[in-house]
Amino acid sequence: MHSTGNDIVSLDAIDINRTLQPRFYSKILCAAEITLYRKTGLSQVPFERYVWLLWSIKESAYKYLQRHRPELVFSPTRCIVTELEMPAEYPMTDDSITVLQDTGFEHHSVFKSIITVGRETLYSRSVVNSGLIFSVVNRDNVFEDTGWGVKRIDDVSSDNQSTEVRTFLLAKLKSDFSSNDLQIAKNSHGCPVLVNSGVNIPISLAHHGHWVSYSYQASTLLEMSS
Repeated sequence: MHSTGNDIVSLDAIDINRTLQPRFYSKILCAAEITLYRKTGLSQVPFERYVWLLWSIKESAYKYLQRHRPELVFSPTRCIVTELEMPAEYPMTDDSITVLQDTGFEHHSVFKSIITVGRETLYSRSVVNSGLIFSVVNRDNVFEDTGWGVKRIDDVSSDNQSTEVRTFLLAKLKSDFSSNDLQIAKNSHGCPVLVNSGVNIPISLAHHGHWVSYSYQASTLLEMSS
C-alpha cells in the first residue's frame, strides 16, 4: 500500500484547561491509553501534551489508511496507541526552530509508537518540542524512506496555511528532482497527491496555528524520476 500520513499540532494554539477535562480527553484517549500514560514512565510528559501527541498520531494513522479506505470514519478511541517509547533526551525545548526537514529520523530525538486500527498495525515517529507536535505514520517500522518537513509561518489564515504548506513541499521536491513540472492535486477520494506526467504520488499535508507540515515516501518519487 503506497500511502503516507502526518499531522501537526501547534502547542500555542491548544487550550490546556479544556484538554485536562475528562469530558474532552476521553473523546481522544481510550482507557488503555490512560493506563499507558500512568504506568510506563511517561509522567515527564505533561498530560495535556500527551493527549495532543496521541491525537497527532491517530490523525496521521487515519490519513494513512483513508487514502485506500475512503469509507473509514475517524474515531480516535478506536485508533489505539498500544506502545509509546519516549526519547532519552526528553524533555526537549527549542523555541528557535522555524524550519526542519529531512528524510528519515535517524538524526532526531523522536517518540516511537505502535498503533492498531481494527486489524491494521501501523508505526509512528513524532517530533515534540516546546512549540509543536509533529507525527508521521508508516506501515513498516522503518522510516529511512520517509521525507518530511515542518515550517513556522506568520499568517495563520486558512488560505495562507494551505498555500504555504504546498509551496514548502514543492520547493523541496523541485530542488531535489530538478523539475518544474510538479503539481499538487487531489485524487478521487480527496487525498492530496503529487502529479507529474500523469503519475500520482501520495503526499500528506497538515497545518495548525503557526505551523505547516508535509510527508511523502521518497522511493515513490525516485521511481517517478527514473
